[in-house]
Amino acid sequence: MDTLHLVDPELRPLLQAWPTTTVTAENLVAMRNRELPLPPIDTSMTTLETLTVPGPDGAPGIGLHIYRPNDSTGPLPCIYHIHGGGFIGGSAKQLEAIHRPMVAELNCVLVSVDYRLAPETIFPGAIEDCYAGLAWTFANADRLGIDATRIGVMGESAGGGLAAALALLARDRGEYGLAFQHLIYPMIDDRTCTSADPHPITGEFIWHAHNNHFGWTSLLGREPGGEGVSPYAAAARAQDLAGLPPTFIATGGLDLFLEEDIEYARRLMRAGVPTELHVYPGGFHGFDIMPGTRVGGAAKRDSRAALTRFLQQKV
Repeated sequence: MDTLHLVDPELRPLLQAWPTTTVTAENLVAMRNRELPLPPIDTSMTTLETLTVPGPDGAPGIGLHIYRPNDSTGPLPCIYHIHGGGFIGGSAKQLEAIHRPMVAELNCVLVSVDYRLAPETIFPGAIEDCYAGLAWTFANADRLGIDATRIGVMGESAGGGLAAALALLARDRGEYGLAFQHLIYPMIDDRTCTSADPHPITGEFIWHAHNNHFGWTSLLGREPGGEGVSPYAAAARAQDLAGLPPTFIATGGLDLFLEEDIEYARRLMRAGVPTELHVYPGGFHGFDIMPGTRVGGAAKRDSRAALTRFLQQKV
């Protein structure tokens, strides 16, 4: 595969700053220690509280990073955020440089959860950690200054997959109502690993087919693509998408997850879920973290505009 000519020219420097690597069991620790090419952290407009709260029954406590805008008054809407990393890496702390300005701009609270990673913890560990953190957020909404009728979920990549799965789990358990789900190039279908007709031009950069297979195998504890995979692991496996909250999905035209994300959006629309879908030509996986580009700027503007609308809605 050679798709460099299809990459938006402004995005090509990111491929040098954040080179594509092939993840293996041998280099997993090194992969987890890689730093994203993000701007310096601006702490001037927001506060950060870090807590350890009870995890699922019989499991360790989970870490939460809670961001608030300075001098905010009254109950605020809340983004419950789940970080990416292919189910095998990433952390809440890693995105502080993105989360602080987002909170200041949107005048909201953001709660980011650290869930247990695969392969050390297989399904359902991560999704149950995310649910436990969501439950704690709802139970402590008053103390946190959160309007519990305006809490939604957000995530990128594997975090987007977990956010989609969490929306399904919250709907099915019926304990908490979500105002929205905001999914950025979500990793939602393990069957992409075993497709007989893989997309001919997606997935060359950042997160490719080998890494996808490694991530899904790590999460599931078995080969992906087979029978009996839970929709709370791979949201695209859900048979019924009705009753899910209003949805935003964005992906790049060269992202490995392109077709699974488009298909999920199509099915949401058929199920009567208000759904906004964006595909950015020339964008590979993670393209939007690079500032100062036309396509990355468009993705950020569309995402923030959708969040602004979502945060004004109540369940």
